[in-house]
Amino acid sequence: MSYRRTEPVVRAAAKAGMSAASAYRLLKDARPPSQRKEPRGRRCPDPLEGIFEEEVVPLLEAAPGLRPIAVYEELRRRHPDEAFGSRRTLERRIRSWRALHGPDREVIFRQVHEPGRLGLSDFTAMGGLGIIVAGAPLDHMLYHFRLPCGGFEHAHVILGGESFVALAEGLQNALWSAGGAPRLHRTDSLSADFRNLEADARADLTRRYEALCAHYGMEPTRNNTGVAHENGAIESAHAHIKAALGDALLLRGSSAFDTLADYRRFIDEVVIARNRRHAAAIDAERASLLRLPDTRTCDYEEVLVTVTSSGGFTLRKVFYTVPSRLVGHRLRVRLYDDRLDLFIGGTRLMTLRRGRSGDRGKHGHVVDYRHVIHSLRRKPMALMGLVYRDSLFPRTAYRAMFDHMVEVLGDRAACRVMVELLSLAHERACEAELASLLEADLAARRIPDMAALRSHFAPDPADLPMVVVQLGSLACYDSLIVPGEAA
Repeated sequence: MSYRRTEPVVRAAAKAGMSAASAYRLLKDARPPSQRKEPRGRRCPDPLEGIFEEEVVPLLEAAPGLRPIAVYEELRRRHPDEAFGSRRTLERRIRSWRALHGPDREVIFRQVHEPGRLGLSDFTAMGGLGIIVAGAPLDHMLYHFRLPCGGFEHAHVILGGESFVALAEGLQNALWSAGGAPRLHRTDSLSADFRNLEADARADLTRRYEALCAHYGMEPTRNNTGVAHENGAIESAHAHIKAALGDALLLRGSSAFDTLADYRRFIDEVVIARNRRHAAAIDAERASLLRLPDTRTCDYEEVLVTVTSSGGFTLRKVFYTVPSRLVGHRLRVRLYDDRLDLFIGGTRLMTLRRGRSGDRGKHGHVVDYRHVIHSLRRKPMALMGLVYRDSLFPRTAYRAMFDHMVEVLGDRAACRVMVELLSLAHERACEAELASLLEADLAARRIPDMAALRSHFAPDPADLPMVVVQLGSLACYDSLIVPGEAA
């Protein structure tokens, strides 16, 4: 175009290094070819014409959080006879409208984690893995601790729900496994700990949590209620550890475990393998952690209970049996997540498995038939209407045999025979072997032969012979002394 100011078109084109035809085309339209192409219009009518601006936009402005599927269903309700495009068409149009006219969205600010500064705790449900322990589905959660800087993780199986006891036990296990404590400890709002508690109980839990953190020199912090991304360094790790556990279960070939200890060992192996990948970063952060105290602090709740005439006590809507000699005594109970330690005064008596109440507030039972069998032998018919009858049977075979005997023999005879079976299992210490014999009788639809069973598990301790030992005189030992040698 500069040459064209002083030269004809043909000569200007030659000096510019183009053809005359190109020069004449540029004179008509100076835009480059990429800008001359007209925008492609619609090849078919807009299915949302007259609907999107008139109906959809007012819905989105009135309720910014409305999902596209809800808008789609509402349009189908309003216009049942009209075809206004597919659901995907509407979703794309709503997404584009929100990008131009929608409300501002919350921004996530990525954080730089300093070594030894922050540790995070949270609980996550584990129902999706389908874990089976001792033939029954395991209803449990996972306590998860993480140091976000180095990547250290710790996981602990929780049999109950979120509680201070579960947090205290899992957190202390994690800190001693890490070899130190961070300066800050963050949890969620701990709403599960405080739900349905009185103000005094909530304040007590707060004091205990603060005392737990103070024991390790940590400052307790919490993220805001319902804002999960404030705890994102561990919330996102939940999905990763569950995926790792799922893969490990697939490689193992089964999600069934013989005992809870086997399942806990499996969790530890997976977590250790994950920590091994970050060994260098974890070792580097470990130097910045606070030094651990000489001892752990308590990770249990202590409760006083009274043993009633029913041969046990009720704690947290669960009835526990104890030896009947404790009736009327007050016991000190240390309540852990998975067990109860019983004390009378300062003397430790026993450990019981911790039970859980049922759905809709139904009371649970943790019953040992050995505690009540002596009284049940004197009142066998009490078995028929016993509140905790199903929990009294130590194995499934005993329960199934009782149902079979009730059907065949009637209530009175069935109770008498079942009490004798339980008494035999207790006195001869043959619970497991007797259960296998009962399974064989059930398969053959037979009633147990008590005389044959007593003979099978002979001898009866009452029939053992009396052995009389004659003790020699102490003077006869003098002959063993060699004269002249020191004793």
